[in-house]
Amino acid sequence: MTDIVDELKWRGLIALSTDEDALRKAFADGPVTFYCGFDPTAPSLHLGNLVQILTMRRIQQAGHRPLGLVGGATGLIGDPKPTAERTLNAPETVAEWVERLRGQIAPLLDFDGPNAAVMVNNLDWTQGLSAIEFLRDIGKHFRVNKMIAKEAVSRRLNSDAGISYTEFSYQILQGMDFLELYRRYGCTLQTGGSDQWGNLTSGTDLIHRVEPDAVVHALGTPLITKADGTKFGKTESGTVWLDPEMTTPYAFYQFWINADDRDVAKFLRIFSFRSHEEIEELERLTEERPQARAAQRALAEELTTLVHGAEQTAAVIAASKALFGQGELAELDGRTLASALSEVPHIQVTELGSVVDLFAEVGLVASKSAARRTVKEGGAYVNNVKVTAEDAVASAEDLLDGRWLVLRRGKRNLAAVEVVAG
Repeated sequence: MTDIVDELKWRGLIALSTDEDALRKAFADGPVTFYCGFDPTAPSLHLGNLVQILTMRRIQQAGHRPLGLVGGATGLIGDPKPTAERTLNAPETVAEWVERLRGQIAPLLDFDGPNAAVMVNNLDWTQGLSAIEFLRDIGKHFRVNKMIAKEAVSRRLNSDAGISYTEFSYQILQGMDFLELYRRYGCTLQTGGSDQWGNLTSGTDLIHRVEPDAVVHALGTPLITKADGTKFGKTESGTVWLDPEMTTPYAFYQFWINADDRDVAKFLRIFSFRSHEEIEELERLTEERPQARAAQRALAEELTTLVHGAEQTAAVIAASKALFGQGELAELDGRTLASALSEVPHIQVTELGSVVDLFAEVGLVASKSAARRTVKEGGAYVNNVKVTAEDAVASAEDLLDGRWLVLRRGKRNLAAVEVVAG
């Protein structure tokens, strides 16, 4: 075992703790059984969830036992959003999403050995519970004055939307989860984001009331912020999901490649499993030669491999190089090519025309005259081949995978044309 508290602190992963010294001792005396919960309120997890999964992975690698909880019960309700009530999803939908989320979490944890991970579902201990039993056995131990003081609840109470009894009760359900896992597995630690602190401590409070001799802990990771003020895990096209059908592996890879130099050191510490020495070397390279983007490339390759596998990572790296003239576009498989080109400006046409027209139509240049000037200056490329004639016309023989043209102006400005049936 390693001193996981020091490791998490070095990586900037501890924002809140019920008692850091007591938690450090528990880890030292371990192994500790701990859990983190994920609610199926969408068909996929996202980068914010990945922070929690990888924190679980770190703690497990330090010799402790993780329980991955996907909330088939809490997902039917959803924790209180800051501004409005959640739309309740059908039980069949939630059940389907439970399985999808389990499938995303499981590959990132180790299910073998003495501290093997276990996946759990809180629907197992709630679906047979009557309302009377819930109120008598669990609700009795919660004090309303403390419940309304929780940040998530107080925010909603002071908003125009208010809060329903359903979402108000969410913290009771999450508290019951911790109690149930304490009883079933000897679980003594819950981890989660610091924005969930009120829900995390509802579990420790409940256990202290019901099991006075129990020693349990909560650990909150910080909210990740970006230097430019935009929200972490978002791009212009929306949330970065772990599901490859919702965010392509290419787009996932590009998210890390495009990380701001001011953020990449923090991202390395939070997400990378490289050693301290390797991370510090990448931080040094970012300061000395930021244009090389060594840290971004290392992080993009490591995380894309972790989430999507080595084969997909190799494919997206090949696509990334080929799009910018450092590889053969014709060697890319159709799926990788399509996913890569979906991330650049693109248009659909039913028939091809002059290169000048296509450059202007896709927006690589402001006008046809600007396109002709780009060709004349030697800065226009179709499928990485320099266009030398202002009257050049694209043909079906030029199409990649039978439907794509890759247009490039200069070294970095990309766009695509897709030919579709008329």
